[in-house]
Amino acid sequence: MEYSLQINQGGKSKMPRKFLRRTWRRYSKLGLRRKNKQKWRRPTGRDNKMRERRKGYPKRVEIGFGREKKLKGTINGKKLVMVNNLKDLEKIGKNEIIVLGKIGTKKKMEIVKKAEEKKLEIYRLNIHKDLKKTEELRAT
Repeated sequence: MEYSLQINQGGKSKMPRKFLRRTWRRYSKLGLRRKNKQKWRRPTGRDNKMRERRKGYPKRVEIGFGREKKLKGTINGKKLVMVNNLKDLEKIGKNEIIVLGKIGTKKKMEIVKKAEEKKLEIYRLNIHKDLKKTEELRAT
């Protein structure tokens, strides 16, 4: 019991797994070399081995593979918060991660600079790389 709690306190799920439909490797329209098409579809069909839960075939989505309730909607134990302007940024604490809304480059850079000063983490954004890129664009 203690071992499983230690693993889950870091924010990792019990069983990190990507469930994909049965024939995704066969066709491009189902996800071969196309990540956005790789989705879960329940296996149906009379002779489907995955539906029958046969040994050696991929697992199906079932109860028990989910995350704990307290960890749902978090990344590394930190809560995600949507930010659309500087006013929203002031409300954010240390145990939260910024998710930038659909905003223009100018406002985005203002938010990024403030977040860097406050040493806040922004989800899916390399702060230094993004700032450098915008400065290069302004110079040209």
